[in-house]
Amino acid sequence: MSTTLLPNQLANQLLASKAFFERSAGVLDEADSEFRPWEGMMTVAQQVAHTAQTLDWFIEGASRREGFDLDFEKHARALEGVTSLTAARQMLETAYANAIHFIRSRSPEDLALPLPPGPVMGGQPISEIVWAMVEHTAHHRGALTVYSRMLGKVPPMPYGG
Repeated sequence: MSTTLLPNQLANQLLASKAFFERSAGVLDEADSEFRPWEGMMTVAQQVAHTAQTLDWFIEGASRREGFDLDFEKHARALEGVTSLTAARQMLETAYANAIHFIRSRSPEDLALPLPPGPVMGGQPISEIVWAMVEHTAHHRGALTVYSRMLGKVPPMPYGG
């Protein structure tokens, strides 16, 4: 992703990612919330909540001088109590709104500043978090597509209208 992209262009990439996610996962409903293919894997609701959590994590990591919080066990524990797909979807809606606001509220010069040093994207332009958010969201969108098929549901093509 180029740092020459304007904030609205980057925000539009997030909006497209959101639409793809919602279309793919739209066949799942509240009754599917606690489905998981195998013990130890995230449930449907946890997959959606984790996606929201990670959007927030990228914004926080780009905003903090100390960079990204790498306590992944803590992040996983925070998902243990998520049992409602409806609640997880609201978390995702809020996370996307916050991410889009963050990107749109920055100038192109702000977005070209380097991320804090560290093992996660250290020194790359802040704008690169958009690419990472889109990629991470696509990963979990794909997982939820597999979950949907295991439940006997057929998710639509995410890129259609």
